[in-house]
Amino acid sequence: MTVSAVLLVTAVVWAVSLIRSVRLRAFVYSLPLPMSLALVSTGHRVEGAQLLGVLGLNLFFVVVAVTHHRLRWPILLADAAGIAGYVAFSAGLLAVPVPFGPALAGTVALWLLTMLLLRRQHSAPTPSPKVEPPPEAEPPPEAEPPAEAGQRTRLPAPAKLLVILLGATLTGLLGELLRAMVVTFPYSGVLVAIESRRDLVAFTGHFARNSLALVGFLTAYHRWQDDSPVAALAAGWVAFALVAVALHAAAPGGVARRRSALPTAG
Repeated sequence: MTVSAVLLVTAVVWAVSLIRSVRLRAFVYSLPLPMSLALVSTGHRVEGAQLLGVLGLNLFFVVVAVTHHRLRWPILLADAAGIAGYVAFSAGLLAVPVPFGPALAGTVALWLLTMLLLRRQHSAPTPSPKVEPPPEAEPPPEAEPPAEAGQRTRLPAPAKLLVILLGATLTGLLGELLRAMVVTFPYSGVLVAIESRRDLVAFTGHFARNSLALVGFLTAYHRWQDDSPVAALAAGWVAFALVAVALHAAAPGGVARRRSALPTAG
């Protein structure tokens, strides 16, 4: 990536880092802004491997969430594990040709399976065990209250900007190794994971749902890339918007939100 592309990625990631809502942050993170910059600055084509790269984006957050929340790794080490997982996944994709059609079918099938599993997990009733009153004891002197949903651990602004710039620069340095898979590299994933580490599991679920819109973006770009890069980008963004709107309408509570927005007679 060029220096200008690195700076543009830094600006995009900085904007994402300012959002407080987990759901909104996951949606903004899924916007194909860095992906568009990578396509423009590198000239790589979108083929089946790049489509499967969307799975690599999800893999990054799954690895970070599991290693940090389940294995209790420090967040920076978990970030490094996520990047290593994406690089290994990309190396496997680059080793063999991946036809676009089968890649599209497989990606959509995996997305549908993931959404089904997430819905079953959320709808499963959780038993409420009887809680015995605990014996009287003084709380530890330095006990911290549990974090609310959407709460982030803030970095000082200079440190935040440095992390963003280092992440974007690292992406540029990895460009030679990742080759065409640099298009779907998790540019802002490192910083987002650091600031969202308390609610990283929820963020991962929201992003997994939104990632179907990225599949739409890459599919439309692939269809029009031989005609014109500008037309391909425009078609990609239109496809992303259409899929994102459809996902919002189909989300649980989407109909209720639309009805509540309608004026009532009276």
